[in-house]
Amino acid sequence: MRFFSDNTATACPEIMAAIHEANHGLARAYGDDEWTLRLDGALSAHFGTPVRAFAVTTGTAANSLALATLSPPYGAIFAHREAHIAVDECGAPGFFSGGAQLELLPGEHGRLDGETVGAALAAHPRHLHSVQPAALSLTQATELGTVYRPVEVARLCELAHTHGLKLHMDGARFANALAFLGCHPGEVTWRAGVDVLSFGATKNGALTAEAVVFFDLTLVRDFELRRKRAGHLLSKSRYVAAQLLAYLESGIWKRNAERTNALAQRIGTAAGKALLHPVEANEVFLKLGAARRQALRAAGFEFYDWGAEAEGDARFVVSWDQPEQDVHTLCEALARG
Repeated sequence: MRFFSDNTATACPEIMAAIHEANHGLARAYGDDEWTLRLDGALSAHFGTPVRAFAVTTGTAANSLALATLSPPYGAIFAHREAHIAVDECGAPGFFSGGAQLELLPGEHGRLDGETVGAALAAHPRHLHSVQPAALSLTQATELGTVYRPVEVARLCELAHTHGLKLHMDGARFANALAFLGCHPGEVTWRAGVDVLSFGATKNGALTAEAVVFFDLTLVRDFELRRKRAGHLLSKSRYVAAQLLAYLESGIWKRNAERTNALAQRIGTAAGKALLHPVEANEVFLKLGAARRQALRAAGFEFYDWGAEAEGDARFVVSWDQPEQDVHTLCEALARG
């Protein structure tokens, strides 16, 4: 019974069917195929505003190329200290930007708040000897399974823009955030002030499909050149674009996210006082202790330990194809204590 990661899941049937449908005949290369040319329109309709969108194969590429577009080599990128770009991307944002530094900030349950960000931006030196503030990056949903509300995103965007920074959103689990919020995709992105979004589909049923979505269209040309230079302009991009189109147009993004969120809620409820963070997406963090972790593993459950070994914390992630019986059995085990 695997709760390791939503990256371990299969690709859903609609995605596989879309790849199969795209896999016939000749198609123009490097994004000039019919599927990739439709991507801007599909994502513009999804967000309710004109966008430019670029297919890439990994979330790390999406985040790092987007941030490199927003920050010069001497720039500072502000983010939560638990952000994926800080702890899980092996320095890729600094590598792709040519040297930009991450300025990491605390925040309860994985979220940054306006007071903390405002104080950090006001206190950051801007003299010749310092890296210059360039971007603020938010993760939606966060690395601790929580979600920013539209008003929170708008406040943070306002702070960033007032101080001359661009706003990047890491949306590896963006669909889960939308499913929790129940709002229009535009409400928590461009209408709130987001400049560029890393739009994830891989964790929610796709095979290898991410997109970088620009709401600030003035940034596009620089990104195009950076993507090519970094080796992420795909010669056969129809196979990624076809996945993203199916993901959007069939509604599986919402169906899959709503299911995983609901199952995660059941786990969180069963965990009771062991729950570490509110369950607002498809991740559940629990304080179990070493003995309970060992007992759960002996019962057949697979999950990641989280944080320092001495803390005894654990992370459970529900995947789109998670058998419901697995969740039921886990809930029973957690409720027994």
